[in-house]
Amino acid sequence: MIRYRVKHRTSYHYGDAVSLCHNVAHLTPRDYAVQSLESSAIQISPFPAARVDRPDYFGNPTVYFTVQDPHTELRIEASHTIAVWPRPTINAVPTWDSVRDRLPMENHSNWLDAMQYRYETRAVVPQPEYAYYAKSSFPAGRLISEAVADLTARIHKDFVYDPRATSVATPLKEVFEKRRGVCQDFAHFQVACLRSLGLAARYVSGYLSTNPPPGKPRLIGVDASHAWISVFCGEAGWLEYDPTNNQMANERYILLAWGRDYADVCPVKGVILGGGAHEVKVAVDAIPESEFAPAAL
Repeated sequence: MIRYRVKHRTSYHYGDAVSLCHNVAHLTPRDYAVQSLESSAIQISPFPAARVDRPDYFGNPTVYFTVQDPHTELRIEASHTIAVWPRPTINAVPTWDSVRDRLPMENHSNWLDAMQYRYETRAVVPQPEYAYYAKSSFPAGRLISEAVADLTARIHKDFVYDPRATSVATPLKEVFEKRRGVCQDFAHFQVACLRSLGLAARYVSGYLSTNPPPGKPRLIGVDASHAWISVFCGEAGWLEYDPTNNQMANERYILLAWGRDYADVCPVKGVILGGGAHEVKVAVDAIPESEFAPAAL
């Protein structure tokens, strides 16, 4: 188990005053099988006129808030302490095609819940060309864990990480054509491939704790939000894969939220009245317990 201290700082700077804003924030790690939230706080400036903390439809901790005072800067700082355990080893993994065939037929709650992650969304629309791309990783009778791992490796090999190639608005078809993008694009593409084959896949938002170079101190503010996927494997549950780094999620991954695509789990989104041009700055630290300063214990 690794215990982390996480800080996520977001600031919006506006050219003109914002008179009113309504916002939704997914900045609190969720409790689930392999992680436990031990402490949590989210500070917002200017102080919101209204704030509600409650789970969203998917069970993710969510903050809804409204700022009514005129402002040219909005700051949100989330601070958490969270324990993360290694993902358990799964031995009894079914074949991918048996999961695909059973999904529409089963009425158990786990299977019914998984079905909502099989359909298209605005950002992830299953397409024949995505199924064709994925096909070589999914021969009949292959274990779903092996098939998804192979697809993960192929996306990692075929796509180039390029922060300048895309934006949050870039269509998935363009990402597929360019074979360039960032973790959000690669996660969306892998989800699209899996759904195009009839499987259920989630988009996952969170953090990946980075390791400093040997002998060097950890730099502050360089960790960033990350995205990966999880695929429904029947009685084996959900398995998490990271196409950006070609690996399964482990105890270095801190999960914030899951949904159908990025729009469901965006760290901060909202609507504003006024503001004009604006600039967004984000800094994230995910520091393991072994690196906590002694005075902070």
